[in-house]
Amino acid sequence: MLSPSLAQEIAGDTSAVIGFNVLITDAEGMVIGSGDSSRVGTFHEASVEVVRTQEAATHSAPEAQRLRGVRPGVTLPLVTDGRAVGTVGITGTPAQVRRFGLLVKRQTEILLRESVMLRSRLLSERAAEKLLADIAAYDPQVVEGDFLLFRAAELGFDLRLRRVAVAFEVTVPDPAARRRGAPTQDMALIRSELLRSVREVFADPQDIVAGTAPGWIGVLHRLPARRPTTALVADCRRAADVIAAQDGLTARVGIGEPAASVSGLHDSYQDACDALRLGARSTDDSPVHLITDLRVHQVVAAVGQSARRRLLDLTAAELRAQPDWPALRDTVTAWCENGFSLVRASAALHIHRNTVVYRMQKIEQITGRPMRDHRATMALYLACLADRLGGG
Repeated sequence: MLSPSLAQEIAGDTSAVIGFNVLITDAEGMVIGSGDSSRVGTFHEASVEVVRTQEAATHSAPEAQRLRGVRPGVTLPLVTDGRAVGTVGITGTPAQVRRFGLLVKRQTEILLRESVMLRSRLLSERAAEKLLADIAAYDPQVVEGDFLLFRAAELGFDLRLRRVAVAFEVTVPDPAARRRGAPTQDMALIRSELLRSVREVFADPQDIVAGTAPGWIGVLHRLPARRPTTALVADCRRAADVIAAQDGLTARVGIGEPAASVSGLHDSYQDACDALRLGARSTDDSPVHLITDLRVHQVVAAVGQSARRRLLDLTAAELRAQPDWPALRDTVTAWCENGFSLVRASAALHIHRNTVVYRMQKIEQITGRPMRDHRATMALYLACLADRLGGG
């Protein structure tokens, strides 16, 4: 619990502040930190009894001479969770240094507890990262789901609860900063702040939040009973807004389907990642994308590129030759995705309805098919999706 590096840092800093040498030992009496570096690694005999009794001891010059490795001063136990893990000693005449004893002891114990808490938090974060990574890569032919259930239970998570996977992608829009590269400690700080921001929103004790890759954060969010999807979307927007307020960062979010098993969570996480990827190519400018809104996109993306290219060539070749093809493509997409409603399509495109009517008339003239022929229009819609996905 008391690492030599931490002990040396505390001893060196405290010695410089109080003007007396501070010495720290482990529970066996070995010096692991001292303002006088020559004493590191030596045995401090007085500490053995102080650890055993958890009582402070003072040593005059004659008393110190009778003990191995001891100089005049005061030695106090370092206690955490009721157990002595070492001692802190201050060198000098007892009358001089006694007044510093309790202060140095308490400060050292506070730093020790903070170090233990930080180490525990880091270990928990790494365990959560490993768990989420294993769920994301889950293959029942390689590892049994019960094994992951057991590992999650050791961390306090019940994977049998109904959950949904959420994936965050965070980007820094400044290309120059990316080329220069940020110092390691800065990137670690940014990552820590991002995790903290997401955990503030997904704060349920059963929510698993972990970094999955640079710029990516995964969440396995426990879904309370009867909680509407709109509430989850609102939470994701709130987390994205908090992230966006930090040094010009931007965040996008993908949401999978609810699941209550290891295999289901694996599919949910893959769906959340697909929602992120496909949402970036859709006409929706929202930072939050649900896979339920992108199932058709997902199916088209799963088709081979040669098949997508053939669909484009046979269905939309003449439209693609038009200089305003991107606008025509977006019009077809908005028309189909908004229930073939002129009002909703124009709202989705942020243009006047007359502009939508003009574009639709142009599409009908070029293709020779009316836009209200829904079967033909759906084929054209799939071709437009294929184009957005890189079909040709």
